[in-house]
Amino acid sequence: MTRRRGFASGVLAAAAAVAVSEALAALFNLRESPVLALGQTVIRLTPGGIAEAIIGVVGTKDKPLAVASVLAAILLLGGLAGLWWSTRRTWSIGLVIALVVAAAAAVIGRPYAYGAGVIACILAGLVVVAVLIALQPGEAVTESGRREFLRTAAVIAVATVIVGGAGELLGSRRRRRQEIERVRESLRLPTRGVAVPSGVDFGVKDQPRWLTPNDEFYVIDTVLSKPLIDPNEWELRIHGMVDREMTLTYQDLLDRGLKDAWITLCCVSNPVGGDLIGNATWSGVPIKDLLEEVGVQAGADALLSTSADGWNCGTPLEALMDGRDALLALTMNGEPLPVAHGFPVRQVVPGLYGYVSATKWVTDWEVTRFQDFSAYWTQRGWGPLGPIKTQARIDLPRGSAEAGKVMVAGVAWQQQVGISSVEVRVDGGPWQKATLAKVPNLDTWVQWTWQWDAEPGEHTIEARATNSEGEPQTSKIADVLPDGATGYPGIRVSIT
Repeated sequence: MTRRRGFASGVLAAAAAVAVSEALAALFNLRESPVLALGQTVIRLTPGGIAEAIIGVVGTKDKPLAVASVLAAILLLGGLAGLWWSTRRTWSIGLVIALVVAAAAAVIGRPYAYGAGVIACILAGLVVVAVLIALQPGEAVTESGRREFLRTAAVIAVATVIVGGAGELLGSRRRRRQEIERVRESLRLPTRGVAVPSGVDFGVKDQPRWLTPNDEFYVIDTVLSKPLIDPNEWELRIHGMVDREMTLTYQDLLDRGLKDAWITLCCVSNPVGGDLIGNATWSGVPIKDLLEEVGVQAGADALLSTSADGWNCGTPLEALMDGRDALLALTMNGEPLPVAHGFPVRQVVPGLYGYVSATKWVTDWEVTRFQDFSAYWTQRGWGPLGPIKTQARIDLPRGSAEAGKVMVAGVAWQQQVGISSVEVRVDGGPWQKATLAKVPNLDTWVQWTWQWDAEPGEHTIEARATNSEGEPQTSKIADVLPDGATGYPGIRVSIT
């Protein structure tokens, strides 16, 4: 058996094992396959700095990258097992066992672990061994042996595709996703489409709208497979440092009535001038009302919220009790929350970055103290409080423009504080005051525009915002770690 053939047989064995594990996940009605469980474990164990660097490079494509990386690692390790099979059989089998143990541990470590998932891992390992036995029977390298190898490999490859395809077609997750979408679309919530306030959108061509459509709103989370939760099965448990523990259902929230609020959300991973930010109208139940109902005990300063997938964050209680529009949201832009944005229920808290406030698919609240826990991102190096910083962004012009009157436009924000002015400068010259649009409250971004008499050449445009308390945006350049990027946004423009 040549080294090339040995490696190829190992890769094919690993691919067959992945296909079988996916099919078994569908057969056993698992919420997550072993491959996805492995991917989630990789994400969980990735240090904060590395995770941030990856997000900075690939943005919202980090989840497909994680799955692709896990699959590539499985195939490469399978190839290594194939290389060793003829000459170092014990090492090869040991590697297969190590992969099975790692996958089983990943499955067991998930919030909704099932014994059937471990069985799928074990059977996948047996498939690897069976394929290696079939493809490397130990015969000498001959022409007839080569033809037999190709025939057997072709049969296994076809079977792998069929089994993998059947797993996808018959997958319980596919059926569940379709079922949840039907439930979501059939909901008739007591909400209405909230009209965009007058004067908030300049209507400048090619500038992003003041209202961000749901399908354009940024999505950042740590899940490879979004939780699929029927609202009739959803519950939120409230416990910890409270006078009265309480469990809420979806209908309980509806019975309390829903409040509408325009709120801009942004991610702490958003670089200066970045697009991990969006503005929408949210409808939900004020969090303050619920916390008052359960009775927060003296000494508590944090709310530890946990998602259905096990992700958690700590939110300062002060930000939830000071009267701002902190909501347990059920709708986004007048319709039930999309699954990607937390259906059926998520948190929305203006003035804080999402990593300390915006828990999607939320199912558990513990009133506690910051000193008593370490949440998902804070234990990876992010700050515990996460207040929004004063920021501006330049959206126009893009790349190049013709000499003469050129529209420079963008947005600025600091939720819970508001923006009083935005200034623009070209090539390090004097700051020029931009025109601001209207806003309905202090919790949304504001559009701004400035007319530039552009002359031919290469130019740099910068912007800075000043908040309503008179504090200007800082020029100090800082990375997103530990609590948000700072600096002036700048773009290069070629004027012809």
